[in-house]
Order: sequence, then C-alpha cells, then structure tokens
Amino acid sequence: MEEPEIIVGLDIGTTKIACIVGRINEHDKVEIIGMGRSESLGVRNGVVSNINQTVDSIKRALAIATERAGVEIGEVVVGIAGQHIRSLQHRGIFTRKAKDHEEVISIIDIDNLVADMHQLVMNPGEEIIHVLPQEYIVDNEQGIKDPVGMAGIRLEANFHIITGKVNAAKNIYRSVSKAGLEVQELVLEPLASSEAVLSQEEKEAGVVLVDIGGGTTDIAIFQDGIIRHTAVIPFGGNIITDDIAAGCSILRKHAEQLKTKFGSALSSESMENQIVCIPGFSGREPKEISIQNLSNIIQARTEEIIEQVMYEIKNSGYEGRLIAGIVLTGGGSQLNYLPQLVEYLSGMDTRIGYPSEHLGKDNAEELSSPMYSTGIGLVMKGHEHHLKTQERNQPRQNAVRSGTGKKLGLLDMIIKKGQAFFEDEDF
Repeated sequence: MEEPEIIVGLDIGTTKIACIVGRINEHDKVEIIGMGRSESLGVRNGVVSNINQTVDSIKRALAIATERAGVEIGEVVVGIAGQHIRSLQHRGIFTRKAKDHEEVISIIDIDNLVADMHQLVMNPGEEIIHVLPQEYIVDNEQGIKDPVGMAGIRLEANFHIITGKVNAAKNIYRSVSKAGLEVQELVLEPLASSEAVLSQEEKEAGVVLVDIGGGTTDIAIFQDGIIRHTAVIPFGGNIITDDIAAGCSILRKHAEQLKTKFGSALSSESMENQIVCIPGFSGREPKEISIQNLSNIIQARTEEIIEQVMYEIKNSGYEGRLIAGIVLTGGGSQLNYLPQLVEYLSGMDTRIGYPSEHLGKDNAEELSSPMYSTGIGLVMKGHEHHLKTQERNQPRQNAVRSGTGKKLGLLDMIIKKGQAFFEDEDF
C-alpha cells in the first residue's frame, strides 16, 4: 500500500509560528506526526516586518517539528493574511476551439479559464493570490458547480478573486527560503481555517467564519457551499492586550497573562469584588487589578471587533441568509463568554470552531485548540493541492501523448508565478 503524502503547514502568525507535519489517513482524518511552535518576533498585523527575526522564528519551530516528526522537511504550505488582502468578483468567458466541440469539457478547459483570470490587470503593487470558481455557465445554462464531462462550446464562470500586496507575498517567500524551505503553495489563512473547522452542511446553509488571531481577525463567508466573501480586519487579540496594559498601567506580559487566565468578554459575568495582584518591578509594591475593570476593558474592545465583523457581513450582501450563524476560531476565540457576546450583538447562532473533528484519534489534545485551526487547515489544503495536481497531470499526460494540450494550465501558472518571485531583479 502506498504511503500517504506527508504535508507540512507553516502558520506564520503575529504571536506564534506553528509548523505542523501531517498526513491524511485512510479515514480521511488528519494524522499529525510532529508539531513545532515558536514565538513570532518579526510579524506585525499578519505581515512580515522583520525578515531576520521571522527566519529565526521559523527555524526554531522547524527544528522542533523535524525532531518530533522524524522526517526531513523541504516544502511547506504557507498561510498569508494582513490588511492588504482584498477580494473582488469577476466573470470569465472561454470559448472552446472548433476541434474541441466534439469532446466534453475537461479539467484542462477549467485550467485555461482560471489561467485567464490570473492575467487580469491589478492595481500597481497588487497580485492575485487565489482564483476561486463560484459557479459555471455552459452555453447559457447557469448554476453548474462542476462542468467537467459536459458537452458545450461557451464556458463561463463567476469567480471570487483574492488579491494581496506583492511585497507582502515576496517577504513570506524570502523568509521561508532563507529558513531553508520551499513554498509549495500560498493559502489565504481564513480559507485554511475554514477547512479545519467548518462542516460541509454549514457551508451549504450559510456560515461566517471569524478567525481571531493575534494581529488580525480573518473573515470568510460561505453560502450554498461556495465562498462568497473574504476580509481581513487589521486587529485581533493583541490590541485587547495593549488596552489592558494601558488601562491598568502594567507590563504587557502581565496584561497577556491576565487576559488569558482571568479575562471575560462579558463584564456582567465577573465578580465585582474579585482582585488579582500583579508582581511589582524594580522594588515597587504589587499592583491590585479589579477583575471587573479588566472585563470592562476587554468587552469594550471585543465589541469593536464584532462591529467590524458585522460590517463585513452586511457588505457581503448575505446578511439574513446565513442559517448556520457564526463560527469563532483562532487563539482569540478562547476568551470566556465570547460566543455569548457575539450572539447578543449579532443575533446569530455562534459556536467555537475546533479542528478536532478532522484530527485522528491518536493526536494530542493540545492540537485540538482553536489556535491551531489555521495550521491544521494548511495541511488539509496541501493534501487537496496534491490530489488536484495528480488529477491534472493525468489528462495533461494523455494530451501530450496525443500531441495536444499546448496551453498552460493552472499548475503551470502557479509554478511560473512562484519562480517569478525569485527571478525579480529587485528581490
């Protein structure tokens, strides 16, 4: 029996860098064979701001993961996020050649249509990261999800296109390359998280994924099983920590400990007379912090984040059509009473999304934490990419044998695109 493909997800976050080594077992579950985690020192608001520090953090996480997994790591699936991420809708049209009319639509035709979308002219400094088909139209017949195998001449599709800053992507490639690794695929982080925590039923019914990280809050909206809207809010859990440090006049490391151990998103659930003592520094007396005051600070900032989420839901045009409600994930989702506050402010059903549903039985309980949703999702996206590559290679090989298939497919476009990062003279 063939050994499952080993895939490595590299989550370059604002607070942590997680390197997760896994494979998909015979039950379609993610089997994690090694994980390394290190503090992220060179990333701000989801964007690499210091190459050398980021490289050092990646190397530390990589060394731990390599030792635990017992395998050499060469390629990684990397997540990308940040305020620079934008999304737009576009319709593509592809008319098949006369000699192809007698044949059914193949995956190469889909590749050609997607490749055409990668040629769209973007604003200066922007580049297309993902081209996601939403629905296809074959000879004016609409609402087709998979046209492969159908007969048709005119192939159209509505696409959800995700773009980002070229320099932000270049800095990720540079950091990964300097750490001795190669980028197998660059994936938008909310798309990866959605793979790990959302069910297909939720995507069909309509759901909002809210991934609250340290520097950003990522949003992905699904309806009818299709990605409809993506957005990145440029603040997350770290801004709550900063508010606590400023409001209570304490060190940031103490503010983070207070937030994780005693923090609550609902101040009404905190005891008014509960006090926590923070050690003094430089010979000063210990500082007493009211848990009620701590919760007031957390709730005020959390409500601002939720307001931004609600704005994106309205902006998507799917407000009132998201039956499955909101799914919270990421490290910032672990605040006490956060789902209750989100339900109160949004009027939508809310739950915490854990990646444990997709994990094998033998994996450590630690990995089922929402903070690893993106990393585990990157492993799942890497497996999906591997399967699609195999699927595309087969018809392309057949086409080469028969003397056809000269056009570049999506896989070729991705390879050329990755090479362009390193061939750029400014790089």
